[in-house]
Amino acid sequence: MHMQEEQFSALVATIVARDTRYQPGAYHFVRSALDHTISHLMKAGKSSRPRHVSGPELLLGIRDHALEQFGPLSRTLLENWGLKRSRDFGEIVFNLVEAGVFGKTDDDNRKDFDNVYDFGEAFDKPFEPARRPEPTIKNRVRKTVSKPSE
Repeated sequence: MHMQEEQFSALVATIVARDTRYQPGAYHFVRSALDHTISHLMKAGKSSRPRHVSGPELLLGIRDHALEQFGPLSRTLLENWGLKRSRDFGEIVFNLVEAGVFGKTDDDNRKDFDNVYDFGEAFDKPFEPARRPEPTIKNRVRKTVSKPSE
């Protein structure tokens, strides 16, 4: 089970004092996203009980959780916390591993989080309006030609 929220916040304050790249909210979000990911894996039938989550699995869970929680503001909020690329999530995870909050296997590595997705693709694209196809020259000419003459 998770440590109490006050203990986690105190631990995050200690980490942030040592590593100033990320805001405390980033750590709280990653912790919440891990819970979300584990829950999703269990519901999807990929596990009947909590299990270790790989870096790429966590990154997909992070993306889904951010989009559900923050919608079109996801990228802006993440960047305000100092998170600008998928590798940044790995840095948060490994700071929490080193603090004893998260566990890891011998196969886990910071590189598991490198270039898994582009922030624009992951957090902006789902909210871009669908583009209408440009009218073809044939359609433009037909419209022009078919106008009644005066």
